Amino acid sequence: MEQRRYNVRIGLLFLTFSCLLLLSFSGSVDAYKNYTVGDSLGWYDNTVKSNANYQKWADGKNFSLGDFLIFNTDNNHSVVQTYNFTTYKLCDYDNSVGNDSVEWSSTNPSNTLTQAVTVAVPLLKEGPTYFLSGDYDGEQCQNGQHFKITVSHGKGLPDSLKDPSDQAPAPNAADYDSTPDTVVPFDFNHPRDQDTEVKKDSGSISFHATFLDMKLNGMLLLLGIVYVL
Repeated sequence: MEQRRYNVRIGLLFLTFSCLLLLSFSGSVDAYKNYTVGDSLGWYDNTVKSNANYQKWADGKNFSLGDFLIFNTDNNHSVVQTYNFTTYKLCDYDNSVGNDSVEWSSTNPSNTLTQAVTVAVPLLKEGPTYFLSGDYDGEQCQNGQHFKITVSHGKGLPDSLKDPSDQAPAPNAADYDSTPDTVVPFDFNHPRDQDTEVKKDSGSISFHATFLDMKLNGMLLLLGIVYVL
């Protein structure tokens, strides 16, 4: 009888720690991330970095709203983001129309002094997104300086990246047609450190405090059962 009680107590103790472990994992939140494009190779066409393969670099990565792409390049290579597949396929940023493309950094062919440039691009829209170098009549893009990614919702955009109009009262239905598809915030924050969590608002902190209290109460309850047995 005593041996049976001992076995039950050990079993419940194991169950207690297993539950706590599962609760700790379920309460974790993935952080927004910074991705350095091309890693140590930077952002250049194949005439400069012959072994650069940006599509291979992008494949297999999970990009989400609120993440940043960091382009380490120079002022002789531009950074263009587009949601238009035709613009991407033709490497032709000059003929892009509307709000489907953004030139985050342009080249300066008249400047003979090449200078290092770091460009931080936030991911603001779900779905397919394309990147290329758009100057020199598309030559750099045609020489390998391009890639495409798919952006998932993830945790959604943090408030610092939301357009102010998105947080205002909803407009009348008649105004929807005039709202551009892509709005780039003019005051977005600098990208966050790699794999670090974004600060949570007071409501989120309160939720996690309550969640932690529930975990502690559960642990005490289970340990109490073990003790009684």
